[in-house]
Amino acid sequence: MPTENADETNYLVGLNLSGRRVAVVGGGSVAQRRIGLLASAGADIHVVARVATPVIESMATKGQITLELRDYVDGDLDGAWYAMACTDEPGTNAAIVAEAERRRVFCVRADNAREGSAVTPATARHDGLTVGVLAGGDHRRSAAVRTSILDALSGSGTSEISDTGNKPVGVALVGGGPGDPDLITVRGRRLLSQADVVVADHLAPQPLLAELAQHVEVIDAAKLPYGRAMAQQAINEILVDRAKAGKFVVRLKGGDPYVFGRGFEELEACTEAGVPVTVVPGITSAISVPSAAGIPVTHRGVTHEFVVVSGHVAPDHPDSLTDWEALAKLRGTLVLLMAVARIEQFADALISGGRPSDTPVSVVQEGTLRHQRVLRADLATVAARVREEDIRPPAIIVIGPVAGFTTEGP
Repeated sequence: MPTENADETNYLVGLNLSGRRVAVVGGGSVAQRRIGLLASAGADIHVVARVATPVIESMATKGQITLELRDYVDGDLDGAWYAMACTDEPGTNAAIVAEAERRRVFCVRADNAREGSAVTPATARHDGLTVGVLAGGDHRRSAAVRTSILDALSGSGTSEISDTGNKPVGVALVGGGPGDPDLITVRGRRLLSQADVVVADHLAPQPLLAELAQHVEVIDAAKLPYGRAMAQQAINEILVDRAKAGKFVVRLKGGDPYVFGRGFEELEACTEAGVPVTVVPGITSAISVPSAAGIPVTHRGVTHEFVVVSGHVAPDHPDSLTDWEALAKLRGTLVLLMAVARIEQFADALISGGRPSDTPVSVVQEGTLRHQRVLRADLATVAARVREEDIRPPAIIVIGPVAGFTTEGP
């Protein structure tokens, strides 16, 4: 059973959870922060919750986890190797821990770490290393020490092991990169470690949320494709309100804040309200995801240009600002974002405009992540192949000669 001084006697160990069942009870922001890291470890994650965040729903839709929207019942930990009690009800969390004790399953209790049989350390990964820090329940200190160690390992200098001093103010618009948490910039990761509030998109690297200290408020601002979404005006208001309350707010986005990320809209809202803003560019998925799949968007002697296009509206939609006939006449690389659902319409528009039907096409799903998939086809067949292979967002579509490259070259 848990002891009063368990925080002083914890045994730090690395668990291989790949393919092993992990039970998570609760579907809020706390659970979301933990699930991202569990997914990156390859765990077989089963979530039970009355309601779930859009990010958790999205992971279930993509088959990365299983999700049951219902109350917890005794027996939900059956077959689990590890468990997490992440509800906002102390009584329910206590019951989960009690079941875990009976089943001899190590269990983290998110609302009261000392009452669980396991504690989640502040963690970070660098160049094949995993760093974990426990500080006797002082989550701010463990997170600060973890960040300091990471800074030292990355050669960026050691930051103060404290949450005081020159703390940033206002709002930071941080590009989180294409998905792999190691691909966020050093500056972005440092600002994230200093945040009081994090407003995160569903494409932001979810394992980074697990690195945050317990006191950090995480707000899910997901805009799921054809699903639940937080209105942009509501996001703007949250950024301004939290910053004016004296909180340092990080708006964590996937890719780069200014590449179809509405980053400038958020900057305008903050500036108009008198809130200072720091913009931290991120690695855009338009270039990095093809690169991770072995596809260069340019190549000497093959293409002299690449064009990035949003596929959130169809070619014939009145809101479309894209000249598809002009795009069809280009000979270089075309990168489509948010285009999976309408790939047939985009392929037809390009072929109708004169692009050869045998133009190579590559579709990269979950780029840079352990679930990455690459589908290769051509303009005439890509739509059917996408449906046959059940390719789902997020995915990047690359059209042009480079999409046919292999490791042997063009």
